[in-house]
Amino acid sequence: MKANWLLVTGVSAVIGAAAFLTSFSPSGFELVASVQAASKLGDLSAFRGIVVDTVAKVDKNDLAGAKTRIKDLETSWDEAEPALKPRAASDWHTVDKAIDRALETLRAKAPEQAACKKALADLLATMDKLGA
Repeated sequence: MKANWLLVTGVSAVIGAAAFLTSFSPSGFELVASVQAASKLGDLSAFRGIVVDTVAKVDKNDLAGAKTRIKDLETSWDEAEPALKPRAASDWHTVDKAIDRALETLRAKAPEQAACKKALADLLATMDKLGA
């Protein structure tokens, strides 16, 4: 049986932060370094939380509720634009386009659950890729 231990050090640099993973196995200790780049946009967790809420509604086939909830994302994202966009305009536009696709899919005349799920999954993937 292999036990894993995580040791995180607060080492940061201009390009990101470093975390060190130490694993103990019967053969001894292994040290693996993992470096993650810092997000240019900053913390997107509040926006991501709205998307997760929207996904839960889509999963229950509550597309009307999902349409209402995604409006909260649109509003909060637009309100945050002056603070976020100057940090990384290209990344901001990438997330903004993914949000627009999700909005369009949920606001379709006859929204389809599968299409909504895909648009929201794509949006989450984009946020996870570009957010902190």
